Amino acid sequence: MSVQAAVQVFADPGGLFRAAADEFARCVKDAVTAHGRFTVALSGGSTPKSLYALLATYSTLPWDKIYFFFGDERHVPPDSPESNYRMAREALLSKIPGPASNVFRVPGETPDADQVAITYEQTIRQFFKTPPGSFPRFDLILLGMGPDGHTASLFPKTKALQEKSRLFVANWVEKFKTSRLTLTLPVLNNAAEVMFLVSGPDKAPALREVLQGDQSGELFPAKLVQPVSGKLMWLVDQAAGADLRAQKS
Repeated sequence: MSVQAAVQVFADPGGLFRAAADEFARCVKDAVTAHGRFTVALSGGSTPKSLYALLATYSTLPWDKIYFFFGDERHVPPDSPESNYRMAREALLSKIPGPASNVFRVPGETPDADQVAITYEQTIRQFFKTPPGSFPRFDLILLGMGPDGHTASLFPKTKALQEKSRLFVANWVEKFKTSRLTLTLPVLNNAAEVMFLVSGPDKAPALREVLQGDQSGELFPAKLVQPVSGKLMWLVDQAAGADLRAQKS
């Protein structure tokens, strides 16, 4: 049975980022207390960049016990302006005292996208000591959502939506004529916590459909993120949440 999503709507993006940073810090504390480390998969895009900049000011976090992975990546080198790793490095990773060995980036400079995915899957399996046929359990996976309802690099009607066994795949996205690299749904849905950050009026129609509509997850992939034994949070600003109907209690 999937968990019920907790949806919080904030008056402005600033409130969303503060709440997300505080929830991140709470997750870190709980995970480090429970098992001595905290594992997180970061997301790309403009919304998490503001969160990362804020997190960089949280000087009391045990940065040496935090291990960073990436939920998805573009098929580009790490210094590309399109690289999710580059954005996270500039906003957060270069500003904190944690060791560089705690950061596991996707090797997007490798020419063959499928090989990139295989390599990164091996990296994840080795770190988590995940045997074949099972999935790692991240303490937190950060996700965004596009105006088309995609999340990570799981786009509508793409092949990766059907993946049941792989952890990380190259997903051909026809509208961009390129492969995107992404965690798969079984990994997202095995997380202890998934936190969506959604900001801006262009996301409002898709957000209503994902949270309250009846179209398929094949068309709105963010609907397919339903942790099987974890927490699911949607932190959205007023602009993104403008079309949501009030839930009857």
